[in-house]
Amino acid sequence: MRRTLRELAQLRGHESYVWSVAVMPDGSRIVTGSDDKTARIWDAATGRELAQLKGHVGPVSSVAVTPNGSRIVTGSDDKTARVWDMVSNHELARLEGHGGPVRSVAVTPDGSRIVTGSPDNTARIWEIFASTQALVEHARRLVPRCLTPNERERYYLSPAPPQWRYHLQKWPYIPAARRVGAPTPR
Repeated sequence: MRRTLRELAQLRGHESYVWSVAVMPDGSRIVTGSDDKTARIWDAATGRELAQLKGHVGPVSSVAVTPNGSRIVTGSDDKTARVWDMVSNHELARLEGHGGPVRSVAVTPDGSRIVTGSPDNTARIWEIFASTQALVEHARRLVPRCLTPNERERYYLSPAPPQWRYHLQKWPYIPAARRVGAPTPR
């Protein structure tokens, strides 16, 4: 059986070429990326423009949507990828590091990582944290030590370190008996 397709709508509003298109997982919205340096969000049922994502200083050549539909990722000739909140349309993060345009963006099926591709001969993997607390927990696992009281003073921080440092026993707040090279109590 042969099916015939028909055009339902045209998404008009970009001022230059449209390079990339992504659809929300629930099919309710469409995201487009354009040579006019914007990404736009459209209502899939009506074709009406809902929002413009502005901030890139180069053409937006790739767009993707997270599996839960809460975030949009855009890649641009300005050598950055950006993460946007679907509800507020605000930029949440700027992924910098490519030596060339970011021509491809994708989000892993579990929503935990963004992958970007560039003519700089690299693809890069970026971790997404579900919340600020998740980021803090990740940083706590990576931090090899806490600032010394002198370092805290130099950066205008309270002389007392956060309580979690004592609990995790990060240097220099590790009990003397557990420090590497410290004499073992007899």
